[in-house]
Amino acid sequence: MDRGRYLFLVFVFMGAVAIILTVYDKLAAKAGKRRIPEKTLMLVAFFGGAVGMYGTMHLIRHKTKHKKFMVGLPVMILLHIIITVVILYFI
Repeated sequence: MDRGRYLFLVFVFMGAVAIILTVYDKLAAKAGKRRIPEKTLMLVAFFGGAVGMYGTMHLIRHKTKHKKFMVGLPVMILLHIIITVVILYFI
């Protein structure tokens, strides 16, 4: 499998995981149940789920007042873009 396809699959898989965790955390917050730790959410975002998580958080209005997420996720997205370009075009 070529690098581009592998990267695409990683981002799709991690994006799906990020969406599921974000929606679950929102539902748990509303129900007063055990939440997903912010550290876990940020790790999933760091390893490729930032786009899915950022979009989902805006869509369902979850954690949009937390600077850690509203600044950190776009920074991770930019980092993912840079890393992807380097891997695809320079390595």
